[in-house]
Amino acid sequence: MAQIDLLSWNVNGIRAVTSKGLFAPVIEGHRPDILCLQETKISQDQLVPQLTDHKGYKSYFSHAQKRGYSGVAVYSKLEPLSVTEGLGHAHLDTEGRTLVLDYGDFVLANIYFPNGAQNQERLDFKMEFYRAFLEWAQGLKLQGKHLVVCGDFNTAHKEIDLARPKANEKISGFLPIERAWMDDFVAAGHDDTFRLFNKDPDHYSWWAMRTNARERNVGWRIDYFFTAAPFTQRVKAAGILPEVMGSDHCPVSLRVEI
Repeated sequence: MAQIDLLSWNVNGIRAVTSKGLFAPVIEGHRPDILCLQETKISQDQLVPQLTDHKGYKSYFSHAQKRGYSGVAVYSKLEPLSVTEGLGHAHLDTEGRTLVLDYGDFVLANIYFPNGAQNQERLDFKMEFYRAFLEWAQGLKLQGKHLVVCGDFNTAHKEIDLARPKANEKISGFLPIERAWMDDFVAAGHDDTFRLFNKDPDHYSWWAMRTNARERNVGWRIDYFFTAAPFTQRVKAAGILPEVMGSDHCPVSLRVEI
């Protein structure tokens, strides 16, 4: 068996992180076999070779209908058997939040889950998206396929996953209803790979930009790699890369055997 390395990173604008000179060092320095990005904020007509062409990689993008909003991308050294956009629900798939790549040994879902903080309508949309995704994941399991899902879930699951849980109990991203869905997702057989290796507090993947929160490490762990048993047995390492700058998020990593 061979080992492959995956990275997932909410870049908060791929053009912004590229213009800062902070994107190429990640892909060229870490050389992951698969790099998944969220919140690319780019449209099809804005794709230029500097963004799409990296030696040894093929790139795939899903765009929101709304310009400058949402979006996901995957850079892959491995050739997928198929690439699919969306979850199959038209009203949930207009924001370019999902790319699914079937690699045969496993199916990779790169997802930028909605943020529910803006208003009740967006929270309802987020919860509907969550439910649709879990239904989709369960359908994949029934087909006998192994799921690896990564991305910005926009929810900290446990109190250990954010610096100030008590102060955020009524804030979207740590609401009981959102955390209950995370419980359901785990109960359905999906494993939080980072917690397989690290049970300690103070490990985060997102920090608010306006409060110097990153310097003080007042953050949230909302970016994940999940795997479903029995594929979890092939997970060899998982981590967080807080030293990587360029976004209000940092990348998270996974190493698996295939």
